[in-house]
Amino acid sequence: MKKILFLSAFILVLGCRDEEVESVSQVDNAPFEITQISFKPDFNTTITDEIVLDFDGVQTFSGYIPYGVSIQSLVASITTSPERGIIQLDGALFQNEVTSHDFGKEVNVELFNSDQSNSWNYTVRLTYFTGLPILSIDTDGIPVDSRDVYVDGSIELFGGLNFEHIDTSNIMIRGRGNSTWFLHSKKPYQIKFETKTNILGLPKDRKWVLLAEYSDKTMLRNKLTYEMGAMSSLDYTPAGEFVEFFLNDVHLGTYFLAQKVEESYNRVQIGDDGYLIEIDQDYRVDQEDVFFAPTIFTQQYTSNVFNIKAPNISYGSAEFDLIENHVNDFESALFGPDFTDPDIGYRAFVDIDSFVDWFLINEISKTVDAQWYSSIHFTYIPGEKIKMGPLWDFDLSYGNVDYADPEYPEGFWIKDNPWISRMFEDPYFVSLVENRFSYYYNNLGYFNEFIDDNSAYLDRSQAYNYDIWQSLGMYVWPNPVWFDTYAEEINHLKQWLSTRMNWLAQEFGS
Repeated sequence: MKKILFLSAFILVLGCRDEEVESVSQVDNAPFEITQISFKPDFNTTITDEIVLDFDGVQTFSGYIPYGVSIQSLVASITTSPERGIIQLDGALFQNEVTSHDFGKEVNVELFNSDQSNSWNYTVRLTYFTGLPILSIDTDGIPVDSRDVYVDGSIELFGGLNFEHIDTSNIMIRGRGNSTWFLHSKKPYQIKFETKTNILGLPKDRKWVLLAEYSDKTMLRNKLTYEMGAMSSLDYTPAGEFVEFFLNDVHLGTYFLAQKVEESYNRVQIGDDGYLIEIDQDYRVDQEDVFFAPTIFTQQYTSNVFNIKAPNISYGSAEFDLIENHVNDFESALFGPDFTDPDIGYRAFVDIDSFVDWFLINEISKTVDAQWYSSIHFTYIPGEKIKMGPLWDFDLSYGNVDYADPEYPEGFWIKDNPWISRMFEDPYFVSLVENRFSYYYNNLGYFNEFIDDNSAYLDRSQAYNYDIWQSLGMYVWPNPVWFDTYAEEINHLKQWLSTRMNWLAQEFGS
């Protein structure tokens, strides 16, 4: 009898063990999942309240991390179902609520069952602060209060999800701009690295500008115009990206870090003997600048000069005489009796496609300066033709000016530039303009989407920016209109652009 009972018990235990092994096997091979990822103050000294990430239901956990949190050394709390398994972050073994990890970039999370026979992948994307790269410059407290004198400093860049970081590097910084420097409380700056540096994915160079975009309350007018330039036939258009800018630990808000218009292999390419010229006002040139006043252009605009931005040459040199004489010869042909002749008229001197695109982009934006005043650039390489560009300075465009006709979306403006006005007397040029305008007009929908996408990208940043500067809902020189909210500023820009493009379409028969 005892033998029978023992045997029965043995069989019962054996059966239970078989069921247990089968149950464990089923769990190990059943789908595992991460049900929550969070960051708790108990394990992160820079966090005050638990941050629970949103899950898209498929693969990605996302969330916003406040400024000041040590995003590059966070300890995560990860909940899985079943509560077992092995976790790796970017291929490294993770111990829950113990292992510190860099979440400054997108993180790959891989969950394995206990025998590592299966795995499930997730992505963590944390937006730090506003989501923009964070550019910090330290000058040891020395103020940057001059456009002429550089201040030594160091720079760091936290690139966030989309850009590479820059470790501490030596730079110099000074103020820049004219009216934007003297009239606005939010100042623009220029920085210079010791060596050519790649920043924000843009081709490496030494000099960069930080545009404050103070009078442009959308902060998008330059960005939009440079997108048009990138779509054009112009040889080069500056590019840039938005950043959060801190100077000596003081947050100065949203800035547009952009390439500087200058001669460079990665910017304006003019070779060994070419010229980069800017049409400007005589009172705005520096003492060391070299410039000339062509015979015809300056008969109408007596304060204008043609500033030779590159190369560095001296008055009376052969290089100086060459460019001055060539511009005078071009104007003589343009305003001469045979100006429409393709062989001896103005077309023999100019790259016509660059003139058409330069005119159209400036006319679409109705930028106030490009009629004749300033920021009009062109290049000339001996043996080649004069090319217009690069584009520059569009904060006072798309209706954002109260002292001239460009406030209104109707009416021509750049067409009255003396060179362009004369070219419009040539049916050949008019035909090229009308045909080319349809290209930009057909992209009106894209331009409005571009504004929407970039305004959404700036949404968190603009809130901080206007909390600092308090300029929404008030007049900032030279605003013709102003609105209480950022969304209203964006809508006004889109409406102005659409009205402008439709008016031009009527004029050009598109």
